[in-house]
Amino acid sequence: MVLAIKIAFAIDSIDSICYRYVMNLEKYLSEVDSNAGLAEKLGVSPSLISQWRNGVRPIPFERCPQIELATNGIVTRRDLCPANWRDLWPELAEQDKEKQVA
Repeated sequence: MVLAIKIAFAIDSIDSICYRYVMNLEKYLSEVDSNAGLAEKLGVSPSLISQWRNGVRPIPFERCPQIELATNGIVTRRDLCPANWRDLWPELAEQDKEKQVA
């Protein structure tokens, strides 16, 4: 419960970092890949992936597209930054508008 409150505050206060409970990343790392596997794909240490996974360290928004690519779209930028993905990646918002029209 305390974690959820901390995360909600962080989303409102900092636009350059995607804070959230990383359930989708956690699920991906539990069922599909490992900390070490994703770390290798991203060129970072497994301990950094563990920190992101456990909410110890926020995932920088610059890493979100890399995570989306490394997970073959299983974990998306929308999943990682639900509060502000439209502002960070307007091209995704535009794609959503186009899908709604079609």
